[in-house]
Amino acid sequence: MDRTEIAEMDPLPDEATEFVARKLEDEHGYLSWLNTSVEVIERGRVVLSIPFDDKLTNADGRTIHGGVAATLIDTAGGVAQRTTFEDPLDGGVATVNLNANYLRPADGDLCAEAEVVRAGGSIGVSKMTVTTAGNGGEGAEGDGGGDEDRSEVVVGQGSFRLFRE
Repeated sequence: MDRTEIAEMDPLPDEATEFVARKLEDEHGYLSWLNTSVEVIERGRVVLSIPFDDKLTNADGRTIHGGVAATLIDTAGGVAQRTTFEDPLDGGVATVNLNANYLRPADGDLCAEAEVVRAGGSIGVSKMTVTTAGNGGEGAEGDGGGDEDRSEVVVGQGSFRLFRE
């Protein structure tokens, strides 16, 4: 299934988007601890965010550890694949391969956007981008910037095993 076929699917049911948001934001231990928020869930596309927090920084105390961004692209890419299921609450998704290219340090809130490139019968591919609001290395004291101040910090691609029911 390519982007055109995904766009022709019925919109996601409200209960599916609410379920995913609750699972990621409130019930998933690690993602909840990271304070992950679901911004957008639609067929073939997901946007997740994690706010800047000192507990997520490298030893310098200003830049977010790369593993946080990797978690964000992995999760966003997999959830985007799930949106291609007729019923996103059935079946499952497991990461097969994850590639993350780090472009610059992240020093503000993180936002990951994932789009499905292809969703086959058993394997799907997503492309992901993480941006930061960038606050000039001011740590949690910065204003976080607006959308116009966002910079790409990680680009990636993931392959996911799709367990369709």
